Amino acid sequence: MDRIGVVGAGTMGTGVSQLFAEGGHQVVLVDIDRHALDRSRTAIVEDLRLAPLVRPHDVPADPEAVLERITFSTEPKDLAEADFVVENIVERWDAKRELYRELDRICRPEALFGVNTSAIPITRVASVTGRAGQVVGTHFMNPAHLKPTVEVIRAHHTTDATLERTAELLRGVRRKHIVVADSPGFVTNRVAMLTLNEAIFLLHENVASVTEIDRLFKECFGHPMGPLATADLIGLDTVLLSLDVLYENFNDPKYRPCPLLRRMVDAGLHGRKTGQGFHSYEVPGGPAPTDSAATAATRPTDA
Repeated sequence: MDRIGVVGAGTMGTGVSQLFAEGGHQVVLVDIDRHALDRSRTAIVEDLRLAPLVRPHDVPADPEAVLERITFSTEPKDLAEADFVVENIVERWDAKRELYRELDRICRPEALFGVNTSAIPITRVASVTGRAGQVVGTHFMNPAHLKPTVEVIRAHHTTDATLERTAELLRGVRRKHIVVADSPGFVTNRVAMLTLNEAIFLLHENVASVTEIDRLFKECFGHPMGPLATADLIGLDTVLLSLDVLYENFNDPKYRPCPLLRRMVDAGLHGRKTGQGFHSYEVPGGPAPTDSAATAATRPTDA
């Protein structure tokens, strides 16, 4: 299990790549967008530079050694020798279906697939491969290289051997894990997405402001960040896609996305990665943040 493949160079794929490279694995990070790979490399370099301040109790990693272990590629064929492939692409079933068919053709027969999805059932993903027993859910939390625990999902056909190899891999990078059964959203996101969506409804209905909602969760419950800041961290586009998946799978109106969330996603206000969400953020190489667009999009309406 030395060679790790990672598909998708967004926030999650970047964190997963860094986690395994810091753990001594050779990593191939694949994305069709060369600019996404460049941003991923920059983010890893910046994180490693700040690591002594952010993670003072960890043994500092050698930035050059970590980067030497990561191959940044736009060619899926470079995943051919991977022992374990972690997928982190957009939360759309049509995209995942085509990707896993391609991975099944490219990768060695014994390779395992770790599905890092927010809500799509793992059994559905496994069904389009010829190795259903070797497909397992590996739901890393954001930021993946810092969170101590991974939600591991056992699909209908996932074998005991696949679970044990996955557990061994995670233990090797000092990560705990909890195994849960396959269900849309699993444990974490069935609860979290409802919470985030309801917080957005509170803003939409003018019950409280962005700052007030987040402060209440931080100061009353001791959460490290409020639900709206959490939505920004995840990405509002990902939150919306996850709610759509939950709504589709359960046919339960409690998962209906707030109209404000849809409007913000349509406006391109996706959170930290775009510099604007419910809060404003600095984006490396991007324009200085401004509250004007976010304020307009989050202004309560009767919609």
